[in-house]
Amino acid sequence: MSDAHRDRAESFGVPWEESYGYVQAIKRGDTIYLSGQVAHDGTKLVAPAPVGDDGRVTDFSDMGDQLRQCYANAAELLRRFGASLDDVVDEVVYVLDADAGDAAAGPVRKEAYGRPDPQVASTMIGTSRLAFPELLVEVKLVARV
Repeated sequence: MSDAHRDRAESFGVPWEESYGYVQAIKRGDTIYLSGQVAHDGTKLVAPAPVGDDGRVTDFSDMGDQLRQCYANAAELLRRFGASLDDVVDEVVYVLDADAGDAAAGPVRKEAYGRPDPQVASTMIGTSRLAFPELLVEVKLVARV
């Protein structure tokens, strides 16, 4: 098998990769699959949402800041493969609140992709919870190189 067709994986070395058992990204052939990216810098959550006594988020206003970090993490992983967000062909954005997600996603996505009309298929899905209670958004991406 040629080097171009071998699987290659990348991770951030955060504890939840080992405890859950996954890699952040894997390249197979000309396709890079990124696991859902969340708002973290190392092991520190970025713009964590406040959570009430019932374990539910009480304020969704940091959706944009979290989404920016998701794309920053994705861009870093893609860079390791010699790729960029320009190579993304499909994304799924998981949000705790559809209204907050819709308000944040347009501007942040356009900023991340560097154009007013990102050339990527995109789906937004509302969900009741993500990996950590303080997370508002997670983005899963597929890139072709």
